[in-house]
Amino acid sequence: MRIGVPAEVKPDEYRVALTPAGALELTRRGHEVLVERGAGVGSGIPDAEFARVGAVICEAADAWGCRLVLKVKEPQPGEFRFLHDDQILFTYLHLAASPGVADALRRAGTTAIAYETVEDDAGRLPLLAPMSEIAGRLAVQAGARYLETPLGGRGVLLGGVAGVAPGSVVVIGAGIVGANAAVVAIGMQAHVTVLDTDLERLRQLEMVLGGRVTLLYSTRLAIEELLPAADLVVGAVLLPGARAPRLVTREMLGAMRRGSVVVDVAVDQGGCFETSRPTTHSDPIYLVDGVVHYCVANMPGAVPVTSTRALVNATL
Repeated sequence: MRIGVPAEVKPDEYRVALTPAGALELTRRGHEVLVERGAGVGSGIPDAEFARVGAVICEAADAWGCRLVLKVKEPQPGEFRFLHDDQILFTYLHLAASPGVADALRRAGTTAIAYETVEDDAGRLPLLAPMSEIAGRLAVQAGARYLETPLGGRGVLLGGVAGVAPGSVVVIGAGIVGANAAVVAIGMQAHVTVLDTDLERLRQLEMVLGGRVTLLYSTRLAIEELLPAADLVVGAVLLPGARAPRLVTREMLGAMRRGSVVVDVAVDQGGCFETSRPTTHSDPIYLVDGVVHYCVANMPGAVPVTSTRALVNATL
């Protein structure tokens, strides 16, 4: 099979869908791998490393012309012209929040497989998991940064210091994103509360994080009661293949203190906050009612050296 790897063109996206190690595994099995010129540079992988393992360095049209096309993010409008009916596209799609992409795929007749909806025999999402781990960890890292007053925050150090209380972090969702966000927040010595409607998942986290985090069953009232004292709120709720539920309304947001921060990891699926809209790494935040919103839709793209390898480990 001819397998193409185009360069990503989405703004501030530096990942690539295949590493030289992955290309070697495919070429050793008789496949022809075509990698667009410069596709791996953002992830610290020069063209020469792909060529060394037998991949062909090519232009965009050649990579898109292959039977199987490997990407990281959904096709952008400028790439729709490359879609055709004798093609399998394997990438993150997030179609619930991208109706234009869904329509372009339908009109072209492309067979598209979305990383985020592929399940294993246990019903888990193994191709979403590595990016969820990274996004969860980055969520608290970004939230801590934007709590700093020069960046618009209320001037809170999440870990506090001797004699000063730590900041309060609320994580809505106890899946892979939420668990990783909680681990990093705990590591920063913040006061952490995690909410979820899955009691079995809360029991699992109790065994791992017991005594270091408050675990609550998620209801609208529970969220409303936590928001006024929260310094950072991480939205980490996923419904596979569907739009994320809006769990924090504009009215509820009004109870938060000016300069507090919300990070919506689910923004590429529509977002957990009513006030969420996608942002980019070059323009990551905006204010609503004095609350800082960080809603970057491709958070793992900020750390491509790590995230490319984590993604390819799973997709290969």
